[in-house]
Amino acid sequence: MSTFLILGAGISGHTAASFAAKWLGAKHQVIMVSPNDKWSWIPSNIWVGVGSMRKEDVTFELAPVYKKAGILFKQAKAVAIHPEGKKANSQPYVIIQHTSDEKNGDREEVHYDYLLNSTGPKLNFGATPGLGKGDQIGEHTYSVCTTEHALHASHALKQCIEKMKAGERQRFLIGTGHGMCTCQGAAFEYAFNVEQAIRKAGVRDMADIKWISNESFLGDFGMGGLHLSEGGFVVSSNLFAESLYAERDISWITGAHVNKVEKGKVSYELLDGSMGSEEFDFAMLIPPFAGVGLSAFNKTGAEITSDIFAPNNFLKVDANYAAGAYENWKPSDWPKTYQNPTYKNIFAAGIAFAPPHPISQPRKSPNGTVITATPPRTGMPSAIIGKAVAKSVCDLMTKGEKNTTLQEASMACMGAACVASSGNGFINGSAASMSVYPIVPDFEKYPETGRDTKYTFGEIGLAGHWIKHSLHHLLLYKAKMKFGWSKIPE
Repeated sequence: MSTFLILGAGISGHTAASFAAKWLGAKHQVIMVSPNDKWSWIPSNIWVGVGSMRKEDVTFELAPVYKKAGILFKQAKAVAIHPEGKKANSQPYVIIQHTSDEKNGDREEVHYDYLLNSTGPKLNFGATPGLGKGDQIGEHTYSVCTTEHALHASHALKQCIEKMKAGERQRFLIGTGHGMCTCQGAAFEYAFNVEQAIRKAGVRDMADIKWISNESFLGDFGMGGLHLSEGGFVVSSNLFAESLYAERDISWITGAHVNKVEKGKVSYELLDGSMGSEEFDFAMLIPPFAGVGLSAFNKTGAEITSDIFAPNNFLKVDANYAAGAYENWKPSDWPKTYQNPTYKNIFAAGIAFAPPHPISQPRKSPNGTVITATPPRTGMPSAIIGKAVAKSVCDLMTKGEKNTTLQEASMACMGAACVASSGNGFINGSAASMSVYPIVPDFEKYPETGRDTKYTFGEIGLAGHWIKHSLHHLLLYKAKMKFGWSKIPE
């Protein structure tokens, strides 16, 4: 019997565990290690954050689902990887910690034959002074990165609405809290859901809503922007986004690195090197992401963390990390199999893998400050990659290395669908529905826009809102591994 150990029960890890258990059956063991006892459908946190969904609507208990599927679940935090085992025993293992007490917590060695790092991101609030400390959010702003964060934001939003009803004008600032953030899409959705919630409350005239982002232009989304086929025409995502912001009377600041947060005020630097500040009554700022901080050691006990992890603590995979300048970047730089080049039995998926470089063109201010949207690796791509890695590992476990061809899921050959809510409501909701192919642009194959406009399209309307709501329920059903779950696409 071989063991497939998975670290992190997010979208990619949970997808991998689900399919591995299905494909391997009882002949091999699948172990899931996650510090969280609940699975959360993160994309719906934007609705929790405006009070239109409850915590219970987006989460469920992991243990019963894993027990039914035959997955051994350990609620713990992975601390260190020992890919060579010990001097006396070469079987690799991971040290996990069963409590949050780093000094006194119970530690356990979990041995594996194959390992998937799908730990997701560390929410690096500490990268911006005043945004928070370490991975903990501060007292001046809000977040929708976790369900608890979103609940906190919804309570504050409700208080702001009550103040506006009482005649007190409120200033809302929504976007990113650092020059190297990703997940602009989540902030984008939240901004428009806040706008609609305020409008539904009848106090839109009492609110000033402003967007602030590290994107060099509206509609970059960490993908260098895109050109959408819409109504027989090809339009840029910049025009697409600007039209939507103007329609909802949301002003914007782009190319901004938020470098300090204080009570009711953020300071920022722009791409042109100028400095500015913005005052607010309510702010939701997405933090930058980093790896969770796993360590690695060889059989002698020497630390080898920098050998298998990039400086941002994401795991190195089969990517080209020596591409150099922007002019040298190619779609082939992006990983295909997500296998670590040093230890062939270690893989990474979702946010946990180290990308070779951004997708958007890197930019610095004249002061040397990097202000560039980092590449998105969440949602649909995470699930697709998780499933592909699971298939590779299952084949390795059942067929052997000589008879296995690893599955490929390069983001340079992958399409993705995104439905970004721009207001919740059964008959008056709206969403921007977008499909992009490929995620990483290929200007050699598609010289005009970098993407195939037959499969890169978008529109805004009620139908997209219904689709997003349907996906919410469908993908929660799939995650619970109910009857027929594996037939539902990623």
